[in-house]
Amino acid sequence: MSQEPMQSYSNHVRRVPLGYWAACLSLLFGALGFAWLVARQPSLATASALLVALGAGGAAWYARINALRVQDRVIRLEERIRLERLLPPDLRGRIPELTMSQIAALRFASDGEVAELLRQTVAENLHDRRAIKQRIKSWRADWMRV
Repeated sequence: MSQEPMQSYSNHVRRVPLGYWAACLSLLFGALGFAWLVARQPSLATASALLVALGAGGAAWYARINALRVQDRVIRLEERIRLERLLPPDLRGRIPELTMSQIAALRFASDGEVAELLRQTVAENLHDRRAIKQRIKSWRADWMRV
């Protein structure tokens, strides 16, 4: 079994697989083709085909968005539990103040530096994920993302 490379700010971005983009493009071109057919040769068959293509595209979009929402909820839960365990008492009360964007960025910080990074995030009112991630010195990898 191959081991994942070390993760850092420069290589942490999760790329959507090429197959997903190919499927989306085929749905888009199919819908455009059926729309052209509906305009040129209106019939129940062409209109039905257009509706199927649009419905499939909508279902794919909805599935992707829901997967990302579930991922965000899991990240929020995992990180709140982690922060409760790692933070000193004076910072634990600040956990509810964190936005989802801040939590998502802080999850990459190692256990040893998450308290100081959270302190900076709250003190400087950092909301940009990139700005928070760029401050991480010891990266905690997360390869299992949607």
